[in-house]
Amino acid sequence: MPLETIVYFVLGLLLLIGGAEILVRGASRLAVAVGISPLVVGLTVVAFGTSSPELMVSIQTALSGQPSLMVGNVVGSNIFNVLLILGISALITPLIVAQQLIRWDVPLMTGLSLLVLVFVQDSSISRGECLVLVAGLAAYVVFTVIQSRKESKAIQSEYEEAFGAPESVKRTWPIDLLLVAGGLGALALGSRWLVDGEWPSPKPWG
Repeated sequence: MPLETIVYFVLGLLLLIGGAEILVRGASRLAVAVGISPLVVGLTVVAFGTSSPELMVSIQTALSGQPSLMVGNVVGSNIFNVLLILGISALITPLIVAQQLIRWDVPLMTGLSLLVLVFVQDSSISRGECLVLVAGLAAYVVFTVIQSRKESKAIQSEYEEAFGAPESVKRTWPIDLLLVAGGLGALALGSRWLVDGEWPSPKPWG
């Protein structure tokens, strides 16, 4: 493997990590500045932002005609999160989870994983099946918004410790917009470097 390819691979990985971090921070603060609940921010903006590297890599692999790599990226990421990240976190300190996680979120994640398994039995995922998955995501977002009305003071305090009070966030929105733009740019470039291992050419992707 050429050294240049390895260098671009490593740089692409670093850009994905850094881009996701600044995207989440900027988007989270913007969301709070416009009055979105911290719980909704955590379950949507932060959750989507931390998955943005997988999203950008998957889009790039799809455009490059490598669907197997795209599906492997999604499935492998979920396996990695559950087994390694959750496992290491539990080794460091015991994890106390809310009843909602046990009664709703974990069964939902398990059910969706089984649904994807059913979809790929014919070695393909159709547009109709993709629409079912996207509709499921929309329904989950609506559910989290409804649940956010029950948000506790503890959640609000925890969020303010990490990102600041809403009043202070409103004063930094121009910087937060730059963070969002920079994060998206880093993710786009990083995904290209990671998948192709080269500097983007002037021709359209794919």
